[in-house]
Amino acid sequence: MKLKEIYGKGKDGKSIISFEVFPPKNGEEGYVDLFEELETLKKYNPSLVSLTYGAGGSSNNSFKLVELLSKSFNIMPHFTCVRSTRNEVETHIKEIENLNIENILALRGDIPEDKSVYKKDFLYANELVSFIQAKTNLSIGVAGYPEGHIDAPDINTDIENLKKKVDAGADAIFTQLFYDNNKFFSYVERVRKSGIELPVIAGIMPILSIKQMTRITSMAKISIPEEIKNNLEKFKDSPDDLKNFGIEYVSRQCRELLKNNVAGLHFYTLNKAYSTSKILDNIL
Repeated sequence: MKLKEIYGKGKDGKSIISFEVFPPKNGEEGYVDLFEELETLKKYNPSLVSLTYGAGGSSNNSFKLVELLSKSFNIMPHFTCVRSTRNEVETHIKEIENLNIENILALRGDIPEDKSVYKKDFLYANELVSFIQAKTNLSIGVAGYPEGHIDAPDINTDIENLKKKVDAGADAIFTQLFYDNNKFFSYVERVRKSGIELPVIAGIMPILSIKQMTRITSMAKISIPEEIKNNLEKFKDSPDDLKNFGIEYVSRQCRELLKNNVAGLHFYTLNKAYSTSKILDNIL
């Protein structure tokens, strides 16, 4: 099922849930563990499962895993372009279509420090979206940033860049994770004022550890509310209590989003089912 159908009108009041996973760092040895985690999440009837995935033979990704997951789930591979030529991208997107996959998340990707692998055929995500739209029948998702992309000078510029992706042929917007719902609501309002009417799906990440929170805030523009900061300190020596606090906090966050008719909840699971499943049990 394509993104337009998943997030279109007439959803019968059901909450649209989706998950993100990534290829295990230990390669095929980790597939069994990943599938066990997904089996736990399968009972929530996800509309799709996205898989971080890149063109150009990135060692962090696996086309075989895309193929395996597509047998059990509606898969949306991620696709980055800064390391790939046009010919490489065209080859990969055709392979994806040959698996009867209907959706793709088109991203620029992080600019590599090693400039020798930066192909520069695609400088921005909107160029990739336009290329995919012209070459395939895939339904295209793009990324949105409630607090602005880390490389954008301000939120208005970021919205302008989002509009370029939408105008190039995107069908849905999946946001970066956030912990302050007001940031998300303000973002959606800005998106609508810019003339964009596509569904905006909220990116949700459970709070699992201090290390995780430190890492994500160092890589992106993500505000951490005082309540979370205080509990990170409070439970710094009690990982289980921190995880339980995270479940409670994110459950409240999701309830408020659903109350305000969010288009969907997209959980960044970090390949772990426990916290995501507990949150879903609390809100559904």
